[in-house]
Amino acid sequence: MIGITCYAEPARFTVWDTPAALLPWDYVRHVERAGGQPVILPPAGDPGELVDRLDGLILAGGGDIDPGRYGGVRHPKTGHVRDFRDDAEFSLVKAALQARIPLLGICRGLQVLNVALGGTLVQHLPDVCGTDRHSPAPGVYGRVPVRLGEPLRRLYGTAEITPAHYHHQAVDRLAPGLEPIARADDGTIEAVRLDDTVWAVQWHPEADEEAPVFGSFVTRAGFRPAIRGR
Repeated sequence: MIGITCYAEPARFTVWDTPAALLPWDYVRHVERAGGQPVILPPAGDPGELVDRLDGLILAGGGDIDPGRYGGVRHPKTGHVRDFRDDAEFSLVKAALQARIPLLGICRGLQVLNVALGGTLVQHLPDVCGTDRHSPAPGVYGRVPVRLGEPLRRLYGTAEITPAHYHHQAVDRLAPGLEPIARADDGTIEAVRLDDTVWAVQWHPEADEEAPVFGSFVTRAGFRPAIRGR
């Protein structure tokens, strides 16, 4: 059973135009294909209380984190901040780490993990890199080469990939305990791990047909001992 965090945004579907809890279907598809049962976790109440019912947790992509959470002053390009989602996901990270369940952060999910553990973020990468190729246009993925370290190199069977990117923020100061395991060719940290249970990637593996990080993650979740009384 794999919990996946989600957006809470205005949405249009069939005859409706209304606020909705929503998630790109590619997350669901990849988890199901890897053998997991996806469970969407909306940012309401205290979803951290549900962690003991899960075998794994995915922190999905989304808008920017409130920079006040890491002592930053809001940049003009920082946007789509949702305090209620920050509250929910920081609670989930704390609970997941305490329960030692497998965790996979994707894009925003990596940033949430880094900030939750005491790190900071670059609020607008073009200020640092001089290019917007990590997020070239609204709704358009960039393709940026990423150099892989272990264990991603072994998982992908290659030293470099060119995955889908859509992030204008990234790790600045890496949180204590996190290990960088992939970097873009401009030096941006593109993947981290805390241990064999907790990984996060800055790119969007769900956007590609082949996404071995999902298979690896669901396999690790499947080996988690059963919880008594579930």
